[in-house]
Amino acid sequence: MKDYKNLIVWQKAHQLVLAVYEATRSFLKDEQYNLTSQLRRAAASSPTNIAEGCGKFTQIDFARYLQIAQGSAQEGEYLSFRSYELGYIKEDEYKNLNGMVNEVKAMLISLIKKVRKES
Repeated sequence: MKDYKNLIVWQKAHQLVLAVYEATRSFLKDEQYNLTSQLRRAAASSPTNIAEGCGKFTQIDFARYLQIAQGSAQEGEYLSFRSYELGYIKEDEYKNLNGMVNEVKAMLISLIKKVRKES
């Protein structure tokens, strides 16, 4: 078992969650149970799956949870783009979120490769 809080990728993913929550505060009330909820859940899923994977006993299981985190990051990337296209977030805010999610995705890819090699 690993301490997920020591993983830089988890720290970056957690910071992304906080940024997404901040960005979605101004979304229309009509979107509260749709896009707002969906984007927040996608963002939160990445660090959650990293943390859960750290609690597994095998590297194979850990890699699988990292892959799920990667998929959630990809989903969040699209949802933030959709939010931008709909005019819910400004361009600079979108660029910030997109940069953060791409950093998390790149880190996850590297970690997945490393963990697979070790298994």
